Amino acid sequence: MNPIPEFRLRFEQVEDGKVLIILDIFKGEETPYYYSGDGVLEAYVRVGNESVKATSTELKRLVLRGRNTSYDSQISTYKVEDFAFSKLRERYKKWTGNSFDEKDLISFGMANEQGYLTNAGALVADESPIRWSRLFCTRWNGLNKSGGTIDAFDDAEYSGSVLSLIDNGEAFIKRNAKLMWRKTANSREEMPEYVERSYHEALVNALAHRDYLVNGSEVHIDIYDDRMEIYSPGGMPDGSIIQDRDPLTVPSTRRNPVLADIFNRLGYMERKGSGFGKIIGGYEFQINYDESKKPSFRSDRYQFTVVMPNLNYNVPQDVPRNVPRNVPQKKETNPLEIQILNMIKRDNKISTEKMAMTLGISSKTVKRHIKDIGIVRFIGRGSNGHWEIIDD
Repeated sequence: MNPIPEFRLRFEQVEDGKVLIILDIFKGEETPYYYSGDGVLEAYVRVGNESVKATSTELKRLVLRGRNTSYDSQISTYKVEDFAFSKLRERYKKWTGNSFDEKDLISFGMANEQGYLTNAGALVADESPIRWSRLFCTRWNGLNKSGGTIDAFDDAEYSGSVLSLIDNGEAFIKRNAKLMWRKTANSREEMPEYVERSYHEALVNALAHRDYLVNGSEVHIDIYDDRMEIYSPGGMPDGSIIQDRDPLTVPSTRRNPVLADIFNRLGYMERKGSGFGKIIGGYEFQINYDESKKPSFRSDRYQFTVVMPNLNYNVPQDVPRNVPRNVPQKKETNPLEIQILNMIKRDNKISTEKMAMTLGISSKTVKRHIKDIGIVRFIGRGSNGHWEIIDD
């Protein structure tokens, strides 16, 4: 092997007088580690429960890891002066209330003091020169990509800043997702096909964590009659398979830490990495939700896909589902208040902080909506207390 990894050889005596030879191989930082077989140097990576020969892209990734760096932090050949950042400035002003200063490009990790952009900076620039950072969107006819006479009802291709890709991708989804509604005694309840908070999180994660070393492959949004799939190039950063794990317990691993930090500063994502939980949690409190509508995830060595079911597909619209009974409806019911009531009905000890995290709003906003509802009260104090829905 080259280089030789750090290891420890030891002996351990077990029953019947047998002696075990134990070889501990420690994780190394000088990647890639090559195996010399028949005069040929080969490197291997772990995928699931097996070791496979590294591809050229995986070798590049190993080299970056050996240098304790990442793709998005590498200095590019593009100069700051040749690019504009209007989308970045607009979002920063909207989110923080402050103006974005030129020197912030350096503090954000988007440029160096010599005036050259990092790859993260090039991805955020209005006219991004990294062409394989595009977004492909398609509304297919049917349940797969072979829909018959009309294969697709709508399609679009977007390029430019990753910030504009988020806006354009969400606009495409809203354009192709129907909003149904159902009458109640005094109002109506809206029933969206897809949960905005969930697909926002899935799209942001796809753009922030995709493998940009894979040239010629882009993020895709594919909408079918019964589901929406958001695909991104590159499997799990640690080589595991998401189908073999509980997505709610997967620790946050950032393939592109600079880009992820930029998204955090602009309010698109959180540092603690709760994306999987938000995607699933956004669905759990919808009117038409049941286990068959739970979002799922799949990955392999080369890709990661989030699958979000259509909440209204094959669901009778005149059958109430998961709606609190005996709850007086106001003249105009706020959709957030319906979700809050559903959460309290499912778990009467749920905290306002957990409700806020699930809905993607602040605890203060949750408390304000609870006050507006007017038929919810908290009995007791702290973790020993519980919610009650007052039956008039």
